[in-house]
Amino acid sequence: MRLWKQLLICLVILVGGLGVWVRFVPAAATMLAKVGVPEQLLSYVAKPADAVKAGEGQGARGQGQGGRGQGGGAPLVVTQPADTAVVNDRLNAIGSGEAILSVSVTPLATGNLTEILVKSGDRIEKGQVIAKLDSDEQKIAAAQAKVALDSAREKVERNRKLGNAVSVAILREAEFAMQAAELALQTAELDLKRRDIAAPSGGIVGIITAHPGDYVTTSTSIAVVDDRSQILVDFWVPERFSTKVSVGQDVSANAIAQPTSELSGVIDAIDNRVDQASRTLRVRARIDNPDDTLRAGMSFSVSVRFPGDTYPTVNPLAIQWSADGSFVWRVEAEKSRRVPVKIIQRNSDKVLVDAELAKGDAVAIEGVQRLRDGGTVRIATEPGKERQKPQPDNQEQKVSEAEAAK
Repeated sequence: MRLWKQLLICLVILVGGLGVWVRFVPAAATMLAKVGVPEQLLSYVAKPADAVKAGEGQGARGQGQGGRGQGGGAPLVVTQPADTAVVNDRLNAIGSGEAILSVSVTPLATGNLTEILVKSGDRIEKGQVIAKLDSDEQKIAAAQAKVALDSAREKVERNRKLGNAVSVAILREAEFAMQAAELALQTAELDLKRRDIAAPSGGIVGIITAHPGDYVTTSTSIAVVDDRSQILVDFWVPERFSTKVSVGQDVSANAIAQPTSELSGVIDAIDNRVDQASRTLRVRARIDNPDDTLRAGMSFSVSVRFPGDTYPTVNPLAIQWSADGSFVWRVEAEKSRRVPVKIIQRNSDKVLVDAELAKGDAVAIEGVQRLRDGGTVRIATEPGKERQKPQPDNQEQKVSEAEAAK
């Protein structure tokens, strides 16, 4: 493209932009006149701007008249009484349950299982034998120890009958041999007794994981026995409740698998420290299970009640903001008072605040833009009266024109 065409296009764009600027910016014509632009050129493009100025002037005068019409009286506001609500009065948490006593039954000796005397689901007592190991060797050892003890005891009796015919040293040696034989018999009987696998506590037998013929050691679990007469539920509470929970405090719970069941219990134990990672405290509740409907490992919804903290509540529309923070307008004796507030909890229908508000105080929720501290207001809504609606500006203007025509 030739140079003169490029210059022509730039000139057209410049003149078009200048015309748009002059048309839509009222002060543009004055600025161009100061820099020497001919007035004949500006008179053509400045007409729309003058029209805009005239329209703005009329709008400003109309607004001024409307402002005088509305500003002639006190601002009209809608109020709503403040209320109170309680927070931090309930704690809801999810916890896991476990039997009050759960024991994994393991043998006290190694060997081959020869017999299992219980099955899964049986209720057993403490000390009941649930399985046996092979015990032939231990039976022989116990019989040999008994024979040795009988021989030592007979020797002691014979020496005692001889009286002075034997020395004291020989008699004492025979007595020591008898005591050693007694200890050997006790050891053999203990080894024989340990071939019987007994439950260290009573409860319900779980699934048996071993079978007759298996070689087991002292670390092999034969079965798990749970005492489900009570269920312990561990749950975690926020650290702000750490000083409110106490041992013996009542709790209510629901098993997630049994939502219709209402359970009651007490706090059984509280941990001595707050977890640094989650900032929560471990709490254990104890729940009675007389019907044996609860199982270890079930999840529970636990609820704990507290006295709670009471705060004033206001309508969300009442909250205003400034450089100093949030505040509300309280109306007293047709006077507006600015009350600083600190938001505690925000809900969809109300806001809990920490402020100098009492239950029943009138708080402005509409018409708050024209309020000032200590100013007079008109209440549009009062108890037992219908809401008064402010008269629109156009109706006031029509009334004034009718009066002028008369």
